[in-house]
Amino acid sequence: MITVSIGIMAYNEERNIRRLLEALAAQRLVKVDIRRIIVVSSGSTDRTDELVTKWAERDPRVELVVQPERRGKSSAINLFLERADADVFVLESGDTIPAADCIERMVVPFENPEVGMAGGRPTPVDDPETFMGFVVHMLWRLHHKLALKSPKLGEIIAFRSFVEQIPPESAVDEASIEAIVTDRGLRLVYVPEAIVYNKGASTVSDFLKQRRRIYAGHLWLEREHSYSVSTKSIGGIFGVLLDDLEWRPRVVAWTIGGIWLEFVGRMLGVIDYRILKKNPYTWEVAESTKNLRA
Repeated sequence: MITVSIGIMAYNEERNIRRLLEALAAQRLVKVDIRRIIVVSSGSTDRTDELVTKWAERDPRVELVVQPERRGKSSAINLFLERADADVFVLESGDTIPAADCIERMVVPFENPEVGMAGGRPTPVDDPETFMGFVVHMLWRLHHKLALKSPKLGEIIAFRSFVEQIPPESAVDEASIEAIVTDRGLRLVYVPEAIVYNKGASTVSDFLKQRRRIYAGHLWLEREHSYSVSTKSIGGIFGVLLDDLEWRPRVVAWTIGGIWLEFVGRMLGVIDYRILKKNPYTWEVAESTKNLRA
């Protein structure tokens, strides 16, 4: 059996945390043993802490760690890493829901000693018949196709327990863990069968909040730790995009709109990091991503 500790980083996740814990408790497991589920609640002002505490009374594997104020997701992850104890650690965003076999599928590859990190396939629940829903689906579809060629992992990841901490000033925690794992000479593995449901931004402002923060974080990681994620390459993205494009008027128009939003988000990230000298490791929450119905 491969033992697992799961870390959930949460900030005001009362709308989703109970369903997330339910989904983890109901995971179909054969070769994997979930020993601990540690929820780090950073400065939550809603019922997140209360709901997790009640769930812990039913499931002794669940533990609540309260961080009095938000110091960034990477800081919260380090609190998890201090307490986790297992062969493999799993990080899942507090605003996602894993499919019933997600953890098993994502962790089984660690039977191969050359594997150091694995990631599942984020699958949005947004309505693709709306413009923002279309853009969200397009981006995660491109992420999937790029990850099949060169793993880029996010939303839910698993990694070997030698990772003791990550830079607390990192705004891109998954990518920072990728850098640590590859520096050890171990492989990254993308597991598309390990489905995790998420909710994308439904407003332009929330979309840009996310994209500028992520791109600024990637610039920071590239400069400070000489590591570049596969999705940072414009050429690779456009190659996959052209193969994916349906030549129908609405699809073409919305695709162009999505490309423009991504361009604006990246340019704002460049301005934030290179001109304003900002490293947004504590970021403003994109509220429209929190209303998950999976």
